[in-house]
Amino acid sequence: MSDDRPIPENLVRRTPLPTSVSRPVVTPIMPSVVYASDCPDELDAQYEGRVKGFTYAREGHPNAEVLAQKIDALEGAEGGLILGSGMAAVTAALMGCLKAGDHVLGGDQLYGRSLRLMGTDLPRFGIATSLADPTDAAAFARAIRPETRMVLVELVSNPTLRVADIPGIAAICKERGVLLAVDSTFSTPRAFRPFEHGADIVIHSVTKLLAGHSDVTLGYVAAKDPALRKAIYDFAVTTGLTPSPFDCWLAERGLMTFHLRYDRAEENAKALADHLAGLPGVRRVLYPLRADHPDHNRASGLLGARGGNMLSFEVEGGRAGANALTRAMRDLPFAPTLGDIATILSHSASSSHRALSHEARAALGISEGFFRISVGVEDIGLLKRDFAAGVAAARAAAG
Repeated sequence: MSDDRPIPENLVRRTPLPTSVSRPVVTPIMPSVVYASDCPDELDAQYEGRVKGFTYAREGHPNAEVLAQKIDALEGAEGGLILGSGMAAVTAALMGCLKAGDHVLGGDQLYGRSLRLMGTDLPRFGIATSLADPTDAAAFARAIRPETRMVLVELVSNPTLRVADIPGIAAICKERGVLLAVDSTFSTPRAFRPFEHGADIVIHSVTKLLAGHSDVTLGYVAAKDPALRKAIYDFAVTTGLTPSPFDCWLAERGLMTFHLRYDRAEENAKALADHLAGLPGVRRVLYPLRADHPDHNRASGLLGARGGNMLSFEVEGGRAGANALTRAMRDLPFAPTLGDIATILSHSASSSHRALSHEARAALGISEGFFRISVGVEDIGLLKRDFAAGVAAARAAAG
């Protein structure tokens, strides 16, 4: 028997939001892909920048804007853009600002996918690339060409934690009229604000320390020059590097405890670095504020007491030792990421830098026994016990 009762008029998109004299304390999640305007004139006014409004989520949405404003405040930036991943931010900065015939000079210890972008993808679009040692400003000066448009460096490199000579590189870029883009994911604005040291573009993988819980994938890019800002935005919108509203909402929530998480994890990292350095079977420990770090003086000058939560170390035994270490530390995630509230162990030769040849990894100081640690907020006594057991297992495997 058919039901001929009419469908309620307000069932499909016709119920207005409830009115209220109060307001939410927590930012609402706004997953709408589209935003309605009153008339074509109003839509024109939005696109032409005469009034503020949202149109289509690929072009921006409220949750992304709220998150961007918070990171802008941390960085001393304006008009930062949230994108779908850290690599989306790197790509938008490069492709939005460069064209065929340009040259970009990168640090030779960039994140593995940034190296892939530099070495394989940009040349396919007619953009020349080369690499230089970011700890040596003179090497960058020699490598800059007449057609060099941009320099891309990480302040603290992934995974060997070398510290770039940002003041020296920034001075060279300014003198030569070259843009300086700094990926500040490892250092974060808690330790270093690149715009205050001559950077033109700042990049973050928000996925990591800023969000901090391994449950979002996001990136951030900001430029000083409004024209560059627009070029990066236009490329990102055209290619659809759109962030999820839900991820932005989660990242905003994570950002509220960023300072607390960072400080506790940094404290743990300093203590764990010293602990590892005293264990038999550990060949070396890399932590920027240790006196035996190759860039200790520069790190102290640029970062002060902020050594960060990242450290690296090398054990005996090659791949067999590496396998033994991770198997002996079952309670610690062994995964190719960083920045979680918990400690995460990574093996660069089998993850971030696996695309490089053995010789290329060796040139960077990445052996089969080399590990990177993203230190979390756990009890330091627990971490010391875990790593003592892991290193002992690696040493035993080495014979």
